[in-house]
Amino acid sequence: MIGFLRCIGLLNAAIWFGAGIFFTFFGGPAIFSAEMQRLLSPKFYPYFSGEIAQIVIGRYFRLQIICGIIAVVHLVAEQLYFGRAPQKRWLSLLMALLALSLIGGCWLQPKLKDWHKLRYDANTAPQTRETATRSFQMWHGISQAANLLMLTGLGFYLIRVGNPGESTRFIGSGKFRS
Repeated sequence: MIGFLRCIGLLNAAIWFGAGIFFTFFGGPAIFSAEMQRLLSPKFYPYFSGEIAQIVIGRYFRLQIICGIIAVVHLVAEQLYFGRAPQKRWLSLLMALLALSLIGGCWLQPKLKDWHKLRYDANTAPQTRETATRSFQMWHGISQAANLLMLTGLGFYLIRVGNPGESTRFIGSGKFRS
């Protein structure tokens, strides 16, 4: 049973971390690349590349939230199997990563989407457009910093799942079994 739990935990951590690496360093930059600008033409590029990014980011946050929930359930299940309470540092890390994912996906991403639309809407007043642009840029920068923080935390979590430590299980009679 523990082999199955560890396999699920490692697979989930690898998917979560791998998706973050792919999105941050390959997928996201591709959306704003020169190739995308040529494809969409300079006239349509800023608006449509941003709209494409919003679609991809929405899916990325959903994946992060799903992986975060699986990770918390996995940690609790693994520790219950061993008859111990989850280690606070790992549970805290996972809860922080899940909270960042929820904040990003449920609050920040919809706001960025709204500000993006205001930036490029022909009916938006110039002052509103300028305010939306500044808000978008500021929160996008905060989002990027939070994403790098997420990747760091996910790297530590992946290492933890890959090196689980003690594998003994307490049996009610006071004996230990491997």
